[in-house]
Amino acid sequence: MQKRFLLVTATFLLSLLLYVDRVCISTAKQPIMDDLGLTDTQFGWVLSAFAFGYALMQAPSGAMADKYGPRIVLTSVVAAWSLFTGLTAVAWNYVSMLAARFLFGAGEAGAFPSIARAVYSWIPVQERGLTKAVNFSATRVGAAATMPVLPAMIESLGWQASFLVLMAIGFGWAVIWWFWFKDVPEQHPTISDEEREYILANRQQAKPGDAAAGSIGMGALMGSGSMWLMMVQYFASNFTFFFTLSWLFPYIKETYDIAFTEAGFYAMAPLLGGAVGNIFSGWLVDRLYASGMTVWSRRLPAMAGFALSAVGLVMSVGQAEVTGAIVWLTIAIFGADMILSPSWSFCIDIGGSNAGVVSGTMNMAGNLGSAIVAIAFPYLLEWTGGPQTFFYIGAALNALAVVLWMAADPKRVIRA
Repeated sequence: MQKRFLLVTATFLLSLLLYVDRVCISTAKQPIMDDLGLTDTQFGWVLSAFAFGYALMQAPSGAMADKYGPRIVLTSVVAAWSLFTGLTAVAWNYVSMLAARFLFGAGEAGAFPSIARAVYSWIPVQERGLTKAVNFSATRVGAAATMPVLPAMIESLGWQASFLVLMAIGFGWAVIWWFWFKDVPEQHPTISDEEREYILANRQQAKPGDAAAGSIGMGALMGSGSMWLMMVQYFASNFTFFFTLSWLFPYIKETYDIAFTEAGFYAMAPLLGGAVGNIFSGWLVDRLYASGMTVWSRRLPAMAGFALSAVGLVMSVGQAEVTGAIVWLTIAIFGADMILSPSWSFCIDIGGSNAGVVSGTMNMAGNLGSAIVAIAFPYLLEWTGGPQTFFYIGAALNALAVVLWMAADPKRVIRA
């Protein structure tokens, strides 16, 4: 099998594990709250602690991947977040749970920037869109799988043991990655000559004036209009999507008064819709790029996705039955996930050998949106008596992002 396809498979499995680990706490919300004596708003801060840790370490971990390579950085961050997944199980009160989830988020932060850096070195440009789509579709499949499976696992083993099982799986992946992966295809001992030459001829090439790996500082990043565009639009995207990871399960369970396991199956649907949106968008990105529409291969899928997401959020409000709400939220998440492939492809386009820190900076802004969602939803619910305000704010952010993408140009490479 070609080594770059094994790379995609390995990062698919990692992305799947990353989101299983992430969603586990939302699924275990009630037993954790009961055991630790937490309120809904306190649990919101627990979810937000993860997102803040995740956001704050995005750019630094991306810079490390650019400088030291994704082999050592991914091995380290997977081992670190797996450890803190396990430590979640021994949290004994509100403060200790906040600390464990903050450190867990900080550990996970290096995953996607490191994968982006590996994609820059290993994946031909014309395969980039679908590769990123496959990576992110795994996160949705992983999150969806937890919705019906983890409730049964938690009821059987308890929430603490469930986190320990996930820790062991993460350690196993880190060991395999360390021994199999090489930072560039030229270093891999078993890659065929044919595949190596194909990758070298078709991957993104550095141009005169492009920044060397690890040489872009925060001044250059913050001085780039393209970087700010990516940050704001990704904030809008995560504001919509993180709802499904944090509050969707308890929201539909409590709003429509359905059973624990039944809520898990309903909560699967938007996440699976997101996986389909990822694959469709990745295919569209590569198809448009191959036709010569290099700029619109990034713009069009993202703009269409944000428009669908805005409509889905607005239409989900006030649905009398859980099925209607889930259908419209599935459309919203399908649209939100259409943004991922063009966004990450765009960051690799403008970042080049600094794809790690550029994509990490975008993801930092996006996850500040996630952190706000985790605490905004319960507070807005308490202040307004319903979810309408939250969904309308999300729709407005999506509409703004459609406009922003009109100015996106992947040819504006960031210079040091």
